[in-house]
Amino acid sequence: MPHSLEKQFTSLYPWAEKKDIHTAYAPYRVCPLGAHIDHQYGIITGFALDKGVYLRFLVSTDGAVNIDSMNFPEHVSFDLQDIGERQGNWGDYAKGAAYALSQNYELKNGIKGVIKGTLPIGGLSSSAAVVLCYLNALCLANGIELSASELIKTALFAENGYVGINVGKLDQSCEVLCKKQHLLALDTRDDSFSLIPSSPSLPKFEIAIFYSGVSRVLGSGYNTRVDEAKSAAYSLKAFAGIEYGLYKDTRLRDVPASVYDEFRDQLPEVFAKRAMHYFTEMDRVAKGIEAWKEGDLETFGKLVFASGYSSIHAWETGSPELKAIYEISEHVPGIYGCRFSGAGFKGCCMALIDPAYKKEIEEQVTREYLQQFPQYKDIFSVHFCKTDDGVRVE
Repeated sequence: MPHSLEKQFTSLYPWAEKKDIHTAYAPYRVCPLGAHIDHQYGIITGFALDKGVYLRFLVSTDGAVNIDSMNFPEHVSFDLQDIGERQGNWGDYAKGAAYALSQNYELKNGIKGVIKGTLPIGGLSSSAAVVLCYLNALCLANGIELSASELIKTALFAENGYVGINVGKLDQSCEVLCKKQHLLALDTRDDSFSLIPSSPSLPKFEIAIFYSGVSRVLGSGYNTRVDEAKSAAYSLKAFAGIEYGLYKDTRLRDVPASVYDEFRDQLPEVFAKRAMHYFTEMDRVAKGIEAWKEGDLETFGKLVFASGYSSIHAWETGSPELKAIYEISEHVPGIYGCRFSGAGFKGCCMALIDPAYKKEIEEQVTREYLQQFPQYKDIFSVHFCKTDDGVRVE
């Protein structure tokens, strides 16, 4: 736990007894393969990182939630019996967690605390990590025990049903299920998953996070692409004479690849691109899992690069800054593979790297990036992480 968080908590609650203080932690995550397909019920892969979000808190018996953040201004306060509407700030995630949990459980006790993210960047599923911290804290405060599956579904509902972002379950699943030195492979259609251990022949690796300097905000660009992918699925089903049911229930996972191959030329261009990304990404995931099992990090990394390329040209996301980082990474020694992390509109890129080249990677990527974007000189940053276990509370 960061010392600065403990110091801030103590300054706000100097009267708190140590036995009454708890800490919830949720790691950030990266998805090396399986980008932008979880909302289509695709198969994704993931690692939890050894950096994440910490919530230091006390149980409050007055039914109120009071939270301060070390990353954002404003104090958040609300009553569990009157959560209220979204305010459009970071406090919506605390409200969303309480709202989602209250759908199935009675919440009597609130929390008082301070929350801190250990990396000041977006694109690592920080919103999901924050929600999971709040959920774990509220569960502890109210004697509620959620299974891993229930925790994931509740966190997902908080973002979909309250905050209003149509994310899939990739973020929450990685942050709950992941295990150190294992690759998570998750089928988002039926929630089946496997944790694939590192092969004895797998070279040493770390995960580099390149923060572009541009804060990441999910919004209409993300939601629009989700709708375009669903529209592709709906259209392909209609072309093939497949029962398509309600639009809201339609996903590309319902469409056989052979149907896409037969009818893709009849799709509007933008729908065809979204479908192409989905089907080629599913293929990359399958090949990547086999490469991981064999300890073939070179092949795995090439597939990560290919995923990044498809995200740019078929999913059509990526700010100029993120595209620049991706392109620079293609020729930097020691980088196995690189792609955007998160939705890809702003935020950061992740890369699998050879730790023997850490210094050279940081220097070269920083130099070449700032040559193109000198305005980010004081905020562009490089962080090296290792894999870690999922959420916990104590």
